[in-house]
Amino acid sequence: MQTDPIADFLTRIRNAAAAKHQRVDVPASKLKAEIARILKEEGYISTFKMVDENKTRRMLRVFLKYTPDRRSVISGVKRISRPGSRRYLGARDIRPVVGGLGINILTTPKGLMSGRSARKAKVGGEILCEVW
Repeated sequence: MQTDPIADFLTRIRNAAAAKHQRVDVPASKLKAEIARILKEEGYISTFKMVDENKTRRMLRVFLKYTPDRRSVISGVKRISRPGSRRYLGARDIRPVVGGLGINILTTPKGLMSGRSARKAKVGGEILCEVW
């Protein structure tokens, strides 16, 4: 039984990027779609879309992004807050990832947002993951 669907989503992206796949399919949810939206806005993936596989379950298809010399734009993904150990940060505690080259993704009272935009909006929340 899968207990952490967000960790599964991030692991699938990490593995697909390491294997140089063009796209990766994951079971869809609103939270995963919002994480994909943030990754697209920040330039870590090309695009994403919802697809109905066989009328019974929806899949989120994520198209990965690579540099011209075929290196993945995503070099690392780390899950921070887990179901057994939640991690919350105030707006002042949000720190840059890899010296500002990466992003945090947080759930806040204003919805999912990157660490940079959460700090600018002066809201804290649960830190889901780091991407660099």
